[in-house]
Amino acid sequence: MKKGVDYPGVTVSYFCHDGKGNVVMSLRGKGSRDEQGTWDIGGGGVDLGESVSQTLRKEVKEEYCADILEQEFLGYRDVFREQNGVQTHWILLGFKVRVNPAQVKNGEPHKFDDVRWFKIGEFPQPLHSQFMPFFEQFKDKLLA
Repeated sequence: MKKGVDYPGVTVSYFCHDGKGNVVMSLRGKGSRDEQGTWDIGGGGVDLGESVSQTLRKEVKEEYCADILEQEFLGYRDVFREQNGVQTHWILLGFKVRVNPAQVKNGEPHKFDDVRWFKIGEFPQPLHSQFMPFFEQFKDKLLA
């Protein structure tokens, strides 16, 4: 059985910012599961026996090598989409996370071709298909 395919998977998605109007994003490379060549924020599936908080801390550390200084739960959304020809259903738990920019680097070069900071609202192209729905749903909290 595969999460997201055989049953709804639970994932955390995080908007890592520096508290000064910048967000860190990664360019998905050939080692990424899907949507290679697109810019995205971070995320990862919650594993059995792992809390949402544990998953959030683990994924931010793995992907961006950073510790969480502050976090805010933004809300959830059901994500129904096709990945590599397969219909999937994920329950996305969104977070706004402040990190120390000095810590941030590409922690998963086998998945990401690049990691960079961008001004919020001046996002690079092309974007991952789920980024703008995330941003639009949580924009008020992300811009606060």
